[in-house]
Amino acid sequence: MKVPLFFCVRQSKSRLSAALMEIKMRGVIESNLFHTIFSLMADNSFLLYGANGYTGELIARYAVEYDLHPVLAGRRKDAIESLAAKLNQPYNVFDVNDTDALSASLKGVKLIINAAGPFQFTARQIINACLKTSTHYLDINGDIQVFEFIREYDDAAKQAGIMIMPGGGFDVVPTDCTALLLKKLLPDAIDLKLAFAARGGRLSHGTATTMVNKLGEAGAARKNGNIIRQPLGKKGMWIDFGVKKVFAMTIPWGDVATAYYTTKIPDIESYSAVSPTIYRLLKMQSLFNWLFRTKFIRQVLRNKINKRAAGPSDEQRSKAVSLVWGQVSNARGEKATITMQTPNGYTLTAHSVLVIAKKILQGNLKTGYQTPASAYSEDLIMEVPGVKRQIKK
Repeated sequence: MKVPLFFCVRQSKSRLSAALMEIKMRGVIESNLFHTIFSLMADNSFLLYGANGYTGELIARYAVEYDLHPVLAGRRKDAIESLAAKLNQPYNVFDVNDTDALSASLKGVKLIINAAGPFQFTARQIINACLKTSTHYLDINGDIQVFEFIREYDDAAKQAGIMIMPGGGFDVVPTDCTALLLKKLLPDAIDLKLAFAARGGRLSHGTATTMVNKLGEAGAARKNGNIIRQPLGKKGMWIDFGVKKVFAMTIPWGDVATAYYTTKIPDIESYSAVSPTIYRLLKMQSLFNWLFRTKFIRQVLRNKINKRAAGPSDEQRSKAVSLVWGQVSNARGEKATITMQTPNGYTLTAHSVLVIAKKILQGNLKTGYQTPASAYSEDLIMEVPGVKRQIKK
């Protein structure tokens, strides 16, 4: 009977390591295969799909700060090979729609980080493969619909003994941790509002493309425990983020899905900073939403996005700051408020994903569907460098 390579890797790491080093020195084994096998032997390695994307590359670059070793993966051979050479990391090229290649790539790894959005096109295939290979799943999704369909895998993930956690980045780590802390400050809270604002920086290709795919669609909130559709920007208000007052409007942010599972608070709204002028223009959105939903307009916008730089430069990110605000209230009108200052959203995402990945690889996890705070508490966000949090009650 043929014994799978990765079974051998797991069963005899030290002997295989010595043998591979000797073979490598003799020049017998192909370079990338050697690096891939050697990396997979380590308990601190993981598969990073979508590594050649803007955020994926940041995760790959920052991994060394956490003593983690990614195997870079994606479907574009030239891009993955180029990045692997640049970072001196092993790589694997496959498409998530190739189920055999996907399953084979997951064998021998404890964790896959999915950084390939839009996640409506990649998450389901990867999770199905993770269930078969007993591989933990982590992504940086922020789409409500994706959060909701991933949660349907809760029972299957528990049976497979794996954790599935979407939203391991700026969507939704800082706001999810804020929500849980607010719930603890006011246990009988019935209403939760969360908001964020960015100061400096700009969007990556992936984020901008995801937004284009949602143009013309409705907003969302949670009422009495149920997600309801409503106009984008149905509500607007000025929010004191602690360092600055900013106007914000309701948007379909991922917390509309996740914060309910973290806190069980029945009414949830998410807000994003926007200029009052844009907010007023959106009041007429019903007149032109049909146009934004057309394939032609969306393709024109995607083409414009692809002509821009992949995302903000390192210098731009270093100067940018993200602001987070959360507030809960109970039936008696009592309130608790939290404000937070964090690094740029992309920088935070790279750090938070790697903080979580290290915990998973060390066996610190809960099986089934988890939100960041449900698995690692409200203080998970404080493990990200550069985060400051203030509590007002």
